Amino acid sequence: MKNIRNFCIIAHIDHGKSTLADRLLDFTGAVTEREKQNQLLDNMDLERERGITIKSHAIQMEYEYKGEHYILNLIDTPGHVDFSYEVSRSIAACEGALLVVDAAQSIQAQTISNLYLALENDLEIIPVLNKVDLPSANPEEVTDDIVDLLGCDADEVIPASAKTGLGIESILEAIINFIPAPKGDPNAPLQALVFDSVYNSFRGVETYFKVVNGSIKKNQSVKFIATGKTYGADEVGTLNLTQTPKQEIKTGDVGYLITGIKDAREVKVGDTITDAKNPIPEAVDGFEDVKPMVFAGIYPVDTEEYEELRASMEKLQLNDASLVFQAESSAALGFGFRCGFLGMLHLEIIQERLEREFNMTVITTVPNVSYHAFTRKNPDEVILLNNPSDLPDPSTLDRIEEPYIKATIITKSDFVGNVMSLCIEKRGQITNQTYLTTQRVELSFDMPLAEIVFDFYDRLKTVSKGYASFDYSPIGMRVSKLVRVDVLLNGQSVDALSALIHLDNAQKIGRKMCSKLRELIPRQQFDIPIQAAIGAKIISRETVKAVRKDVTAKCYGGDISRKRKLLENQKKGKKRMRQVGSVEIPQEAFMAVLKLND
Repeated sequence: MKNIRNFCIIAHIDHGKSTLADRLLDFTGAVTEREKQNQLLDNMDLERERGITIKSHAIQMEYEYKGEHYILNLIDTPGHVDFSYEVSRSIAACEGALLVVDAAQSIQAQTISNLYLALENDLEIIPVLNKVDLPSANPEEVTDDIVDLLGCDADEVIPASAKTGLGIESILEAIINFIPAPKGDPNAPLQALVFDSVYNSFRGVETYFKVVNGSIKKNQSVKFIATGKTYGADEVGTLNLTQTPKQEIKTGDVGYLITGIKDAREVKVGDTITDAKNPIPEAVDGFEDVKPMVFAGIYPVDTEEYEELRASMEKLQLNDASLVFQAESSAALGFGFRCGFLGMLHLEIIQERLEREFNMTVITTVPNVSYHAFTRKNPDEVILLNNPSDLPDPSTLDRIEEPYIKATIITKSDFVGNVMSLCIEKRGQITNQTYLTTQRVELSFDMPLAEIVFDFYDRLKTVSKGYASFDYSPIGMRVSKLVRVDVLLNGQSVDALSALIHLDNAQKIGRKMCSKLRELIPRQQFDIPIQAAIGAKIISRETVKAVRKDVTAKCYGGDISRKRKLLENQKKGKKRMRQVGSVEIPQEAFMAVLKLND
């Protein structure tokens, strides 16, 4: 056990975590020449296409150092703020972390956020200065930044280049010398923490775990504490590039377990596995429940695929524990699910994974956040609003509270004015401004979460020419003046397009919604009025004009009354058609409402 090291790699997005993992695998001989490729651990097509890590990936390496044989369990983690839950789960299974900082970009918001996560879990931090070979690198200045942040000595920062392989040996030595071996009692009853799981259509649910105490053997009878169910360990093994079956996984090691579970709901991430014959009473401290930030409805295009969609979501939830969903129905879209996500990128990835991995065609409604409403009758009773259509009648409403976040933005000093005006436009209040260096500023804002849900991140990158980094954490609920803006198509309210909006912005957003929908809704045989309304008050209107047949084409010459008669008949037909005609809303219309600033 003293020769096992469990560690993860944490950093801001695009600072070279996956490339560093590739070099470590090369150096320790964990991959052969044939298996080598860039972003080796990113095994999803989506990750390769976008060049980002979406899932944490665990892999075991073996290394000889000073005549001793060491086992190194590495977990490569995502860097984007939307996947921070993956990082927190990885950290729970480790004793140390490599903190990677880009020598050209220096410390960014997510670097600090992930560092605090690691420090809260008492992890040993090894600072690595990556990309020192770049022409734009500034190693001395960035090393000083790392020293200020961690309070370490400058010679403890390891200069490296994941691309060329510089400094990889020093990193492996630091891992062995500084990261502590896992603690645990090999003779105690089995106690293992589940930190990830994945669904395999041939073998059922594969559970990834870290043994805290005791050991797990092949064919042993094991019990999952959260569900209380008992299974046989059909296969246990370690997570090399391909799974390697073993007879036993001992204390401190990381491995996988196959029990033939077919129902995705029976495995919970953060659960504890114990021996069925000699169980332990208490579970390992797992990780806190995930708090979704953004809510959206996901509906099957074909309502008959509802059950199939449910099964797909359950399998996806196994692999991505930060996805939360419950059944709901909509007047416009039929049966579907109300889903909670950690951010807009997370929503986009889930939608794409459903389409690619499970062949589901789905419609996603306008994302929103969760509000609290209070009525005059029961001012202390909280009504949770996940959907604008749940809003109580305005005449009985006492107040609405919306979630606020503390936003931390690190940017170059040239762009402070642009970033501030963007945040103030989004109803943000500045709470702090700190100059980290003469060139880099850290700004803190209290902002409503609803304002950053849609396009905030994209616009922040635009106004700062890509130099700003952004991180946020929830700070609770505050009272706000919110109204529900409904969209009426042909006089019918479309509940999937309703939104709760701050009173000051309601009129502007209502107008934008109507003009955007006018462009996207195809013309019919009758005029389609598009209206935005607050309660019974119409605040904006646009009309999609009818496609008209020229009924007067056959009248040449003659009296005007002949033409008038034909036009009147046509008008009557259009009126009748408008009463019975239904308007199809294309999927782009739902998504376009998000991009109102484009």
